[in-house]
Amino acid sequence: MKKKSIEDLTIADDFMFGAVMSDPKLCKPLLEYILDIKIKRIEYPELQKIIDKRYESKGIRLDVYVEDDKNTVYNIEIQTTSNKNLPKRMRYYQGLIDLHTIDKGEDYIKLKKSFVIFICTYDPFCEGRYIYTFRNRCDENTDITLNDDTVKLVVNSTGTKGEINDELKATLDYIAGRSPTTPYSKNLDKAVCEIKNDEKWRERFMKLDLYAREHERLGEYANAISAIKDLRGNVEKNILLTIAQGNEKTLNRIIYFIDNNPEYDNYEIAERLLDEEE
Repeated sequence: MKKKSIEDLTIADDFMFGAVMSDPKLCKPLLEYILDIKIKRIEYPELQKIIDKRYESKGIRLDVYVEDDKNTVYNIEIQTTSNKNLPKRMRYYQGLIDLHTIDKGEDYIKLKKSFVIFICTYDPFCEGRYIYTFRNRCDENTDITLNDDTVKLVVNSTGTKGEINDELKATLDYIAGRSPTTPYSKNLDKAVCEIKNDEKWRERFMKLDLYAREHERLGEYANAISAIKDLRGNVEKNILLTIAQGNEKTLNRIIYFIDNNPEYDNYEIAERLLDEEE
């Protein structure tokens, strides 16, 4: 993973987007523009803080998670690449939200109404729409909705079809890399500049970037360990050495852990290798 500098970030980067949206004066209007509603106030519950501590086991964090005064939760994500299985990611985020909105044993009636919103810099459905809205409906009669209080929206910054207000259009243009042209989009740009020059945000970015690179390194090690387990004894050593990126010491350590710690899974061995690098 190429190391990034905070100066390289735009509003379309998930870290910068989450940082900008941590200001309710910027987050609330965006929700109102997208959903065409009025929200009295929003707040940032503990779930955002919990998930922000680590990227969780799958390397996923919520960019923005807020609640309003009507007990509705909103998750907003920025998505810039089309190779991450958008529908399944939305499903995973929805499950993550539901898991943390009620305690074990509580009645399901306490599940909150939720909106999972992905703002994409590409059109995942190739219809040119600004907004795609998904609700659970009956295949046999699409007039019947499940009424499970979950809504998923994909907002397309490259869209041309549909009616959206001027502020949202300008915001999507700004997310797509164009200059801000309206009061709200200019406020977003101002916030981006301020975050880049804020020492606390710079420090936080460095820590998260370091963790992300460690997470990727952990995955690379785990994949190599899995391949060495499968191929060892069936191929020549030079092939195993190639899998270990040509590092004989790394290969020997992997084999040592495999032989002496059979209870370790691939990720546990990978973590030991990372620890030895520090």
